[in-house]
Amino acid sequence: METFSSIECFVRSAEVGSFAEAARRLSLTPAAVGKSVAKLEARLGVRLFQRSTRSLTLTEAGQLFLSQVSASLTNIQNAVAHLANAQGRPAGTLKVSMGTVFGRLYVVPLLGEFLRRYPEINPDWHFDNRQVDLIGQGFDAAIGGGFELPPGVVARKLAPAHRVLLASAEYLQEHPAITEPEDLQHHDGILIRSPQTGRVRSWQLTGHSPQHCRPLTLKARMTMSDSDAACATAAQGLGIALVSMPFAANYLEAGTLQRVLPDWYIDDGSISIYYAEHKLLPGKTRAFVDFIIEQFAEQGLGQRFSAI
Repeated sequence: METFSSIECFVRSAEVGSFAEAARRLSLTPAAVGKSVAKLEARLGVRLFQRSTRSLTLTEAGQLFLSQVSASLTNIQNAVAHLANAQGRPAGTLKVSMGTVFGRLYVVPLLGEFLRRYPEINPDWHFDNRQVDLIGQGFDAAIGGGFELPPGVVARKLAPAHRVLLASAEYLQEHPAITEPEDLQHHDGILIRSPQTGRVRSWQLTGHSPQHCRPLTLKARMTMSDSDAACATAAQGLGIALVSMPFAANYLEAGTLQRVLPDWYIDDGSISIYYAEHKLLPGKTRAFVDFIIEQFAEQGLGQRFSAI
């Protein structure tokens, strides 16, 4: 068992290039991780890392050893996690990433029911609007939209990722009428910066016919990094906001904002739940993925988030 622990310390240190970061992820001290790796090196009779005050790099022997044990370590950990599920008790720490406001509005309210079903799972939820390295950072799952799908990660669709144009009744009454997409160039836009690049993307508006597209000509009067803030700004009559439907839905249903060009929207793919592809998926991860898919379907969120 001591050797298994030392191998885990070695693999995590190799993945992140740091004893300190590996220690943080393993809930150990850097000294404990370094000592564990040193014991493994002594047992194997080879040096696995080249150490300096600023870097930790694999030796040739370390690279070979990592290639041989990394997949096996993952399989063993998944088998242990799956065993609890086989006994009807999904258990362990569940590390999940999700968008800050989206998670608070649509995922956090599900937590009570999830824990009633699976009391031995301990949520470790991270709220961030940036894409995480699911495997490299040790996440069990992530929920979001517009993510690139890296090797070894699969996605299950939860809802469409549609964006719509919103404005207050006051703004629309005081400004020129908008009947065609080209009319938007004369209006103040409240646009969202990408959390990945910090830039405002160029968009194509789609009509109810997918072949019917027009460029979005709305000019940025201001930019925001948060869709809910953009909605709140539009509600003050300060411009036309382009936001995702999950954030627009509450404002539309309350009548605080209304659709601009309701026959047009932006198709940004899907909101999905992402997780590592394993033949033997840990019980805690399988339980969470199935639960989220079930809840989104039961609550009709796919339909609610659709702009069509």
